[in-house]
Amino acid sequence: MLAQQSVFDPTRAPEGKHTAWAYCHVPNGSKKDRTEAIERQVERFAPGFRERILARHVMNTMQLEEYNPNYIGGDINGGVIDLGQLFTRPALRSSPYRTSEKGIYICSSSTPPGGGVHGMCGYHAARRALKDVFRIS
Repeated sequence: MLAQQSVFDPTRAPEGKHTAWAYCHVPNGSKKDRTEAIERQVERFAPGFRERILARHVMNTMQLEEYNPNYIGGDINGGVIDLGQLFTRPALRSSPYRTSEKGIYICSSSTPPGGGVHGMCGYHAARRALKDVFRIS
């Protein structure tokens, strides 16, 4: 997965420059550096990409876990999502988006339908908040 947020948010890079963020799946706890494979794939579709790179910041799975202890083994989705977990994350309750604090909701990859680039966790959390606040269905 590759994102170039500076296209939409110019504050993320110096004027006339851009940033790119990439991620690829590896086995849990892997220390293998996949930078070369990622850059080769981007270069395949955007010739000249590599020669434009000014700097890199790379993290392996263990460094991700050090950065955020919730990323056990580098898992940015907070653990396995099997059929049981799909409906019981982050806890078994009627609304997985509500927290114990009234008016505070969670919309992370730890809520259904889990991590991805779909935005559905936020969509469902917002619907739950609207339903609670305005009593709409």
